[in-house]
Amino acid sequence: MARNVGLWMAAAALVAGCHHAQVQDDVQQISEFRLSREDVIEVSVWKEAELSRTMPIRPDGKVTMPLIGEMQAEGLKPQELEQNVQKALASFVRDPHVTVIVHDVNGARVYVTGMVGHPGSFPLRNSMNVLQALALAGGLVEFADRGGISVLHADGRRIEVDYDDLVNGRSRVSLQPGDTVVVP
Repeated sequence: MARNVGLWMAAAALVAGCHHAQVQDDVQQISEFRLSREDVIEVSVWKEAELSRTMPIRPDGKVTMPLIGEMQAEGLKPQELEQNVQKALASFVRDPHVTVIVHDVNGARVYVTGMVGHPGSFPLRNSMNVLQALALAGGLVEFADRGGISVLHADGRRIEVDYDDLVNGRSRVSLQPGDTVVVP
């Protein structure tokens, strides 16, 4: 009996460790989020309502703000855009406090190609993973290679994924903007 309790405790610690690692991965991915074209953001300047705006990031990657004009937004973290707007407004407003809130993530996309029901481009939603992207693409077709799925990151990295591991919860691969899921 004591041996069984020990085994259960070891199994629980192992499962808790796996969950902790996944949470860390998700937190890291959220902290690395960068603004994209067509994302809808709110730039709020404290005590300066006339300078605050909700707007999409234009196709050229810029936004237009009162007093400061055009400013690059695409590719920046929300905190970086806050700092840039704050610096630019400092010439016009004493001690500006700026907050950037992302309302809609529209520009970020993922791609699913190969042996799926409906290959294509899909909007990347919060914490989307490979299994969710495959579901959006209509799932695997009959002759798909369930063990040979690849995720090609925009930065050139490649991750091999097994469909059965995804379905059984043994693997969870989060997607990033520009990722391509390839199903042979």
